Amino acid sequence: MVAAVFTGGLFFWKSHSSPGNATKAGAVKPLVAVETVRRQDMLSRIVLSGQTVAAAQVDIAPKYAGHITRVAVALGQQVTAGQILVAQDLADIELAIAQTTAAIRQAGADSIEIKAAFAADYQKAEADYERNLANYRRYEALYNMGAISRETLDTAKQQMVNAKAALDVLKEQSMPSGVPAVLESKQAALAKARYGLEALEKQREDRLLRAPRDGIIGYRQVEEGAFVQAGQKLLTVVDNSSYVDCLVSEQNAAQIRSGMQVMVAIDSLGKEYPGSIIYISPAADAQTRLFTVRLALTSADADVKSGMFAHAGIAGLLREQTLFVAKTAVTEKTASSMYLSLMTKIRPSSAW
Repeated sequence: MVAAVFTGGLFFWKSHSSPGNATKAGAVKPLVAVETVRRQDMLSRIVLSGQTVAAAQVDIAPKYAGHITRVAVALGQQVTAGQILVAQDLADIELAIAQTTAAIRQAGADSIEIKAAFAADYQKAEADYERNLANYRRYEALYNMGAISRETLDTAKQQMVNAKAALDVLKEQSMPSGVPAVLESKQAALAKARYGLEALEKQREDRLLRAPRDGIIGYRQVEEGAFVQAGQKLLTVVDNSSYVDCLVSEQNAAQIRSGMQVMVAIDSLGKEYPGSIIYISPAADAQTRLFTVRLALTSADADVKSGMFAHAGIAGLLREQTLFVAKTAVTEKTASSMYLSLMTKIRPSSAW
């Protein structure tokens, strides 16, 4: 029996210590998978949904009442900034401009005439005063010599006083600007006429209704020959350089930043357009508690129209540099199961 046991043990030892068995043992995989914990930004995908809105929609209305002489555009026509859309009757304003132009020429001529006449009168009055002053001094010397009578001296003195008074009248007409009052009045009339001409020319220009910007005629309710009132809506210019307005929740609004680049999809067109976030409302709507986000389409074409449904997806930042582990490495348990498991360890199961 001792020999049999010894022989069996020797055989068992040789079989387990052979090279083949060692290789098999090394090929056995471990029962636990090893994962590396890493840090990176935690992102979430935010879907922005909304409708396209026009960049501008401008109503065209006349500033003055009058008859329409020309309508230069049709409904749906593309227009450019500054293009004449509607023209009103200009006959009356042209006559007023012609009259004011003539009044300007007359006022200018009057100013030149008054200036020349005043200069001549001033020189004459100054010369008369100098002559009468010299004459009075000479008569005064003769009177002191007894060569002339007192009456002759008084006559010479009166002539000198009258000449000085006439000169003083002209001197006192001078305004603070140095221009005589009579000439200042004519120059003011000339300036008034020129301002009147500018106002009439502005009125003439206002009667030519122009496109304020590039766009499409989206409304047209005017015909040639019609009489329109001031402020009456005639046309609407729509600029479809589109934006997309979306409503987002408070959580998503906190993750969105102005300047983010997006690709906006318009399903009805089957196209995508590059865009960017240009506006985030500073406060939530009091009724919906949602925030407005506006996207600008950077290369929208003529197919994009106001009111189309559009959507875009962006990656929002939830947390910076967060620890990440594999989902399979985490076991989820409800609070109730964890409580029961804990109580089972504390008390024997028979106590329940």
